[in-house]
Amino acid sequence: MINDFQRGSLASRLGIPMIYGIDAVHGHNNVYNATIFPHNVGLGATRDPELVKRIGAATALEVRATGIPYVFAPCIAVCRDPRWGRCYESYSEDHKIVQEMTDVILGLQGDPPSNLRKGVPYVGGKDKVAACAKHFVGDGGTTNGINENNTVIDMHGLLSIHMPAYSDSIIKGVSTIMVSYSSWNGEKMHANRELVTGFLKGTLKFKGFVISDWQGIDRITSPPHSNYTYSVQAGIQAGIDMVMIPFNLTEFIDDLTDLVKNNVITMDRIDDAVGRILLVKFSMGLFENPLADLSLVNELGSQAHRDLAREAVRKSLVLLKNGKNESHPLIPLPKKAPKILVAGSHADNLGYQCGGWTINWQGFSGNNYTRGTTILGAIRSAVDSSTEVVYRDNPDSDFVKSNNFDYAIVAVGEAPYAESAGDSMTLTMLDPDPSVITNVCEAVKCVVIIISGRPIVIEPYISSVDALVAAWLPGTEGQGVTDVLFGDYGFSGKLPRSWFKTVDQLPMNVGDPHYDPLFPFDFGLKTESVPSIVARSTSAGVDGKPFVFLVMISLIFALYFTG
Repeated sequence: MINDFQRGSLASRLGIPMIYGIDAVHGHNNVYNATIFPHNVGLGATRDPELVKRIGAATALEVRATGIPYVFAPCIAVCRDPRWGRCYESYSEDHKIVQEMTDVILGLQGDPPSNLRKGVPYVGGKDKVAACAKHFVGDGGTTNGINENNTVIDMHGLLSIHMPAYSDSIIKGVSTIMVSYSSWNGEKMHANRELVTGFLKGTLKFKGFVISDWQGIDRITSPPHSNYTYSVQAGIQAGIDMVMIPFNLTEFIDDLTDLVKNNVITMDRIDDAVGRILLVKFSMGLFENPLADLSLVNELGSQAHRDLAREAVRKSLVLLKNGKNESHPLIPLPKKAPKILVAGSHADNLGYQCGGWTINWQGFSGNNYTRGTTILGAIRSAVDSSTEVVYRDNPDSDFVKSNNFDYAIVAVGEAPYAESAGDSMTLTMLDPDPSVITNVCEAVKCVVIIISGRPIVIEPYISSVDALVAAWLPGTEGQGVTDVLFGDYGFSGKLPRSWFKTVDQLPMNVGDPHYDPLFPFDFGLKTESVPSIVARSTSAGVDGKPFVFLVMISLIFALYFTG
């Protein structure tokens, strides 16, 4: 399809190749069989920019495998209120973590040469893609977290919280920047000449192109598209170079042509836009290599990329509670046990595990729309062959009490959503998840895994659960969850966001006065991997402690945890 579009473009009068972009925001997420990585909130929990850079490089390969040279990523929003439906697209409430994670751009585009002038776009070859930092600027700061709404903050606040990651992205050679639907102090960003032309292109010296969001200029007016000629004028004069128009392209072309003919929009403004678009196309090598490189086809969903996603999952999980008291931790769980229960709405649902922006805009439910491993599937492959795994999505308490389970793993959380559909004033988990937690955890030792794009209400259930894990939206590689549950690796993730007690506290961010979270920003219990515990035990014996006893301990560990 992409090649057919491109051949059409090359056959036009000037033969200039077109640029095709796609929302690859956690892997090449629109494509069947692609590797789906954790959403950005989970990557923020890893605190690992080098990992994120490798994910960028893997995503670039999978996108190029389908002939596409441009991605609308990364989202570098600083989400300041989890009620926002796009909060999972933000790495953290802390702009410093978001800044560190702009290393994903180096993975997507390649490392720019040291002598590259600041602000000049860079794409390093046929296995890399043009990136797009979005959404400029303040999208994560809207009042009450309402999507596309108004960010009320002074210039100092805007520059210190929401702007720093743009400066970092430009230094790293980002090719394009997308403007936000939102407003700043009442002025639509798509019409804000001061910030788009004055600050972004002027002060920050950005030389790539500025792109609108989907129907972004239509939404300058309220209701959208009510004065389209004005919207075209305001958007182009603000400094938008490329306009995303899903439906009414002829109306846009006619209006813009008339505005230029009547000297409302200058030819200098048109030349600036065209020059910037051509510069990005030249830097990508699009004129030399406009068509797909078919040799990359096996990169899509490759085992190496799935292994990378699995690593990202295990590094992203945050352990919030481990045992009713510190002296009796539940994790790591034994792989060898007579009978265990797996329960909850999210235990065997790949769509729920991946979240929004997966195959469909709003995501999906079930296991049929792409390839991956659910948490249930991961548990079944991780435990000893003698362990009986019983799965019920919504077991009643009598069933749990009568079955003599050794322990239970309960996966609960949010259904998928994207953009405004995810705005929530209540931040509750799906029904009947609360009753599943009650029915299971009152009868048997339990680990509760929260699958969500943000902190949700969990305080009422904390006392009844033995262990609690924030797994965010991990993607297709569920084995990353079992890697840490069963102790093959230790937990290392830290909260990229403050976890509230009640929604009445929101917005609440680290550093605020009256900061009183359930779990603070940066919180995360650590565990050691079973192999390292065993190694430490045996090496301690060499130092003069009772060696035979320690060897016995290590053998028990080995049998207990690996079967």
